[in-house]
Amino acid sequence: MTARRIDGKAAAAELRERVARSAAEFERRAGRPPGLATVLVGEDPASAVYVRMKGKATAEAGMAGFAHHLPDTVSQAELLELVEELNRDERVDGILVQLPLPAQVDSARVIAALDPAKDVDGFHPINVGRLAAGLDALVPCTPLGCLYLLKAELGSLAGLDSVVIGRSNIVGKPMAALLVAESATVTIAHSKSRDLPEIVRRADVVIAAVGRPEMVRGEWIKPGATVIDVGINRISSADGKVRLVGDVAFDEAVQVAGAITPVPGGVGPMTIAMLLRNTLVTAHRRAGLPEPEGF
Repeated sequence: MTARRIDGKAAAAELRERVARSAAEFERRAGRPPGLATVLVGEDPASAVYVRMKGKATAEAGMAGFAHHLPDTVSQAELLELVEELNRDERVDGILVQLPLPAQVDSARVIAALDPAKDVDGFHPINVGRLAAGLDALVPCTPLGCLYLLKAELGSLAGLDSVVIGRSNIVGKPMAALLVAESATVTIAHSKSRDLPEIVRRADVVIAAVGRPEMVRGEWIKPGATVIDVGINRISSADGKVRLVGDVAFDEAVQVAGAITPVPGGVGPMTIAMLLRNTLVTAHRRAGLPEPEGF
């Protein structure tokens, strides 16, 4: 028996369609579309691709996009000035500052300068703290996408033994907080964890977000477990071809797990879908409209 493949691409497409319908209704009621501003600094190829994809998705959802591309020589003061302008701009409901930023810019200070109500990445300390305290917050897009896929697959997560491999502020820590809020039993594992394979073998749910290609082996997986692979790693084969793999050895794990996300086509598409969802929610809050149902 092989695991069911969790189709993140299809789930993201369905969510984006719902966002687009709700965005059109918002524009009818508010007199303007939801607005997302993106800030890209420098010429990092991966960052440029991500921002282009986000801009395209914003337009397809019927939202207004405000793209700002600054040179990698920009000063911290100039970037903070732009952030303040976007905070004040009534057309802008969400602000996304693409990371990483150049060395001369303090990323933490830039994130802290964002209006927490427009922080659609969920990185502002106020949103981080509210999530940790179990309060309503804007949540980072990737872990929110993982939770969406998990609940679609399993329904209730209450009481399930869950392991999050990785403790980053972007995925690991917020993912653990989301699982706690769903009444799962949560272990955060990482590079210093003792006997990581044994920790993983106990888990009904495994979220791998460690950034090491195919580190999680099939023999680590509890039979029937649900595996969410957040990793996106580029590796080169002997013939020079580059392929994308996750943090889980998919060909092994698919023989053991009950359900698993592939790489690519699993978590990745959900991240942009959740960015649009967060922008839609902030737009409703800022306009004083009831939050859209089902998001």
